Amino acid sequence: MNYIFDGSYAGFLCCVFNYFSRQDEDPNALLVDGKDALQSSFFDTNETIMTDDSQAKRVQKGLESKLGKSIAKDFFRVFLSEDPKAWLSSFIIISKIFKNQPDILNNFGDKDVLYFSQTLKKVSRERHRMKAFIRFNKSNDGLFFAIIEPDFNVLPLIVDFFKNRYADQKWLIYDVKRNYGLIYDTINITEVKLSTNQTNSLIKTPTITLDEKDSHYQNLWNRYYKSTNIEAKRNIKLHLQHVPKRYWKYLPEKN
Repeated sequence: MNYIFDGSYAGFLCCVFNYFSRQDEDPNALLVDGKDALQSSFFDTNETIMTDDSQAKRVQKGLESKLGKSIAKDFFRVFLSEDPKAWLSSFIIISKIFKNQPDILNNFGDKDVLYFSQTLKKVSRERHRMKAFIRFNKSNDGLFFAIIEPDFNVLPLIVDFFKNRYADQKWLIYDVKRNYGLIYDTINITEVKLSTNQTNSLIKTPTITLDEKDSHYQNLWNRYYKSTNIEAKRNIKLHLQHVPKRYWKYLPEKN
């Protein structure tokens, strides 16, 4: 049997809730409605799970009571990997936790725990890189904006970092791979979605009127980067390990 849900974390938690409340058989896969559902086999039974915030909150509170808030949040972090295999491993682990196996996360001999742990490390590494590699441009209306294209959906994991770091500035961080962003107006953070034309305009920054001082800041950054780069100690292989090429197009020092 496959569970089909709306692709949200709340929907994922509702799959867990329904599994226990209806005493279903273990699911073979967790599929996103309208996206992955066609991947299911002709012989599979599909069960559509409706998202109910009250059900999701009950499951989350249950996890927090058994694991603590910090470890319970790891399931959200792994969910942001967008990896259906990791979703299923998370589901199986949660079911074992609620079946009185609270220490299951320490059992790395369990294939689901191992995969969960490996995925968590990947997401955490991408979150760390985004904190380091995001570069803002400033438009002439005072908005700082940055374009990202991370391997995983880590924007929800870095928003507090930038809110605290740039608390007195208006900024927008936009994930062009997933076509959504978060905008901060110095008070509230709001999710935004741009049309295709707007997204293309954001990527092609010359079509956006930049602040006249922005190019000066970019030049200063490039000069700083060049001045700290010691040619004799250049190690491209090591550099690529820390700054993979997929990030370069959004780094001014690489232009």
